[in-house]
Amino acid sequence: MNNLNADIVFIKNIDNVIQNHIETIALYKKALAGILIQMQETIFNYLRILDGDAVSNELLNEIVGFLASKLNVTVIEDFSKYTKESKIEYLSVLLNRPIRVCGMVKNEGEPGGGPFWVLTKKGTIFLQIVEASQVDMTDINQVKILENATHFNPVDLVCGIKNYKGQNFDLTKFVNKNAGFIVEKNKNGKPLKAFELPGLWNGAMAKWLTFFVEVPLITFNPVKTVNDLLKPAHQSPD
Repeated sequence: MNNLNADIVFIKNIDNVIQNHIETIALYKKALAGILIQMQETIFNYLRILDGDAVSNELLNEIVGFLASKLNVTVIEDFSKYTKESKIEYLSVLLNRPIRVCGMVKNEGEPGGGPFWVLTKKGTIFLQIVEASQVDMTDINQVKILENATHFNPVDLVCGIKNYKGQNFDLTKFVNKNAGFIVEKNKNGKPLKAFELPGLWNGAMAKWLTFFVEVPLITFNPVKTVNDLLKPAHQSPD
C-alpha cells in the first residue's frame, strides 16, 4: 500500500464481495469516499493556515474542538500552557496524518474487530479498529467493553494516503510494531497458536485520523464457509 500513487484507496475483504445489491453497495462506497474528501478539505485547510503567519488563537481553539468532536482526539492536559508556536507545531503533527473513513455495521455476532478508543503512551486518545485477540481477557472491564460493542468491522475502508501538499505519506511511520498478537488456529484438528504481525487496519494503521461511519448490514455479506453461499444475499436475483 505504501507504494501506491493514488489520491483515494478503497479496501474491502475479498470474502465480502457479492453479485447482488451492487447499486446499494456502490452508493455507500461513494458516500464513504465523499466523507473522506469533505474531511480532507477541512483538515488540509487547517494545515495550510497553520503553515502561514496569520494563525489566531480562535483558530487554534477551533482546531482543538474539531479534533475532539469529529475525530475523538483529545489534546494533552497541559496543552493550554504551551506557547502559541508550540501549539501550532503540536496541532500540525496531530492533523498531518493519513486519513481513513471506516464503514461499520451493527454487531450481529460475527467474529472479528470493531471500533474502539485506544490510549497511547503519551496520553493521546485515537480511534482504532481493535480485534478481539488484542483484548486482555483477564481484565474484566476490557471484556465488558468488548461484549457491549454495538458495531463490527466489516473491513470497508476508504483511505487518503497523501498529505495537504499532495505528497505521499510514508505509511511505515504509522505502524505500531508492538500491536502483534497471539491467535489460536486449527490445522487438521490440531490446535495451534500463531503470532500475527500488526494487521493492516489496526497495528499497521496506527494513529491515522479515523472516522467511523455506520453502513447498512446489506453491504456486509461474508463467505467464510461454502454454506454461506446459500444465504439469500448470495442468491441470484433471477
